[in-house]
Amino acid sequence: MILRAQGLTRTFGTAKRPVAALRGVDLEVERGQRLGIVGESGSGKTTLVKLLAGLDRPTAGRVWFDGLDITGLPESRLVGLRSSLQIVFQDPRSSLDPRMKVGDIVTEPLRSRRLRRGLDAVDPHRRLAEVLEAVGLPADSAERYPHEFSGGQRQRIAIARALSCQPQVLVADEPVSALDVSVRAQVINLLSDLVDRQGLTLLFVSHDLGVVRHLCDSVVVLRAGQVVERGSAAEVFEHPSTDYAKALVAAIPRIKQSKA
Repeated sequence: MILRAQGLTRTFGTAKRPVAALRGVDLEVERGQRLGIVGESGSGKTTLVKLLAGLDRPTAGRVWFDGLDITGLPESRLVGLRSSLQIVFQDPRSSLDPRMKVGDIVTEPLRSRRLRRGLDAVDPHRRLAEVLEAVGLPADSAERYPHEFSGGQRQRIAIARALSCQPQVLVADEPVSALDVSVRAQVINLLSDLVDRQGLTLLFVSHDLGVVRHLCDSVVVLRAGQVVERGSAAEVFEHPSTDYAKALVAAIPRIKQSKA
């Protein structure tokens, strides 16, 4: 098991006006699993993955990564997690520094003293060439700036950066929702191929159940900060047990077959 959470709770606001973004969530993620985390906006999806990634601290509950309890660890002790779990965010325009060339963006994790621990044998130039090829970008992309690329290409750059430090877990937080419909399928297929070829564990956060159904083998459904349904993708999509999950599944667009 690569990730485990127990009783995760995250409350924002003040003591007089608390807002519970996450309420007592238990979660187990097996190594190599493709887990879809779904729910409407405000259901707690992003809060959950931030807690799992050590980017935020729970109000209550605990998180284990690869058997290590990371709850409350100081930043200096989260080095292994930072290199082993990488996140691809929703909007590549805001996650890529427009003043940096693509080569510098992609190899930035390898220049961090903290992240380089355990990666000393990695040649940044060779790794840059490897990940650019892996995401389908030409080698000369390294000398260009993010604004010179399309939205789909910028998301490929973000994926390349996430892969540069050879993570075990890839978290994709709504990675295609900011992209044109015409390129979404390309990025989804790329992610699927990379997860297979590099043996990654995938946490895929989305409100688009059609995409999750295509990409993931298991699903967790969140509503108002709580898990209301979980199981294999086949079980959840074919036989949802809660009214909320049934409504989400019913909203998945379906292509009508025309009669010959």
